[in-house]
Amino acid sequence: MSSLTKVLAEEVRKIEETAAVGMAMQKSRLTHHLMPPTGWLNDPNGLCWYKGRYHVFFQYSPFEANGGLKFWGHYSSEDMINWRYEGVPLLPDSVYDCHGVYSGSALAEEDKLHLFYTGNVKMDGDYDYINNGRCSSTLHVESEDGIRFGTKEEAISWTDYPENYTCHIRDPKVWKDGEEYHMILGGRQKGDKGAVLFYKSEDMKNWTFDRDLTTENTFGYMWECPDFFILGDQEVLSVSPQGLTREEYRFQNIYQSGYFILKDGKPEEKDFREWDYGFDFYAPQTFQDGKGRRIIIGWMGMPDADEEYVNPTAETEGWQHCLTVPREVTYKNAMLYQYPVEELNGLRMDGISVSGSDVELPVNGPFDLDIKVKGEQGKISLGENLFLDYQDGNISLALSEKAGAGRKVRKAHIPSGKVEALRILADTTAVEIYVNGGEVVFSTRYYPETDEQTVKVETAEVDGEIYKLKNCVME
Repeated sequence: MSSLTKVLAEEVRKIEETAAVGMAMQKSRLTHHLMPPTGWLNDPNGLCWYKGRYHVFFQYSPFEANGGLKFWGHYSSEDMINWRYEGVPLLPDSVYDCHGVYSGSALAEEDKLHLFYTGNVKMDGDYDYINNGRCSSTLHVESEDGIRFGTKEEAISWTDYPENYTCHIRDPKVWKDGEEYHMILGGRQKGDKGAVLFYKSEDMKNWTFDRDLTTENTFGYMWECPDFFILGDQEVLSVSPQGLTREEYRFQNIYQSGYFILKDGKPEEKDFREWDYGFDFYAPQTFQDGKGRRIIIGWMGMPDADEEYVNPTAETEGWQHCLTVPREVTYKNAMLYQYPVEELNGLRMDGISVSGSDVELPVNGPFDLDIKVKGEQGKISLGENLFLDYQDGNISLALSEKAGAGRKVRKAHIPSGKVEALRILADTTAVEIYVNGGEVVFSTRYYPETDEQTVKVETAEVDGEIYKLKNCVME
């Protein structure tokens, strides 16, 4: 361990210990969403199932609630309900990543867990850091226990990337197919066109550029956090494009996250579908677990959005952002659905039947509303804080000025044309809304004035249940 590593690790330990003393007084801390011990959290990284445990790494700035020098934090769990904080396994302590441990993925094999990530280095000088001045190599580390990791090695040097790309190549996702390893990286071509780069290897040490892939016409200037997987017999490419023009029902955030179901191995702009229509969802990553499920987790946040909306916890409690709950991804009706993993039902308690037409339900704290609805239109409100309105095949989410902290309205078309089921997972300061079993999803942070709210459901007919939620265990 180098002297720099020791210093950084000790400083992280001290600030986390200090933060832990005041956690009990923080009213906005979440009960069933993973969040940072202190400081800033963003992209989920290294998601995997390894030796009987789920592993969720995340990009982490422990010293700055508004972002700063990036590390990786780490949680693990046997059941996605009881979580254990494993500390900070990757620190910006080498010549390859001294300006930040950026995003990446995990590949779990029987005897080793491999992490691949982007090491960020910014040269001193008068650079734009797009076309020059940035060295972003792909790095590789190994572990036998999933907790302690060995020496950082350069898997692909930034000097070996294709000439037609800018310095913005990052966020490796790695998988194995047969005896061959594959990697996909997000990129920004010269001329400001987003694309992904594919590499292959026989040993995870020596990587060869295979091909790149993009749309016929420019679809954003940068594709971040790429993911590639096969679900059923469908090839799926997930990316987070930057630079799309905002529309009333699409691309409403500053940056987007979505997927293409490839046709003959190619993405088409018209087929891009957003993963989530809420204010706070970005940089998702998927993995296959021990049960064979494809699971997705996203960052419940948004980069560069602070001129539009904020998270009050950054100033009042010294932390910011969280991850979505784990969701199972399935393919049906020619699209991908996502829905909370069944393990989360274990948090439910004190269920109350919901039936009738206009229903009012008092709640105090986090809850899980799971209902079927009938009628062409309807409204659901959470006190005077959050309002869900649907009719004519469209649905909108609106937040009050106080609860939204700058967030106002988000809208979506419903592909099937009708709302038939709704599930609302409400945490202290986060809410996830699933329409028709995950056909459409809204994820957003929100800040109700009190824990006590009245949930109102106004529709022709409603049937289902509402549950209080136990806290996830986060040791």
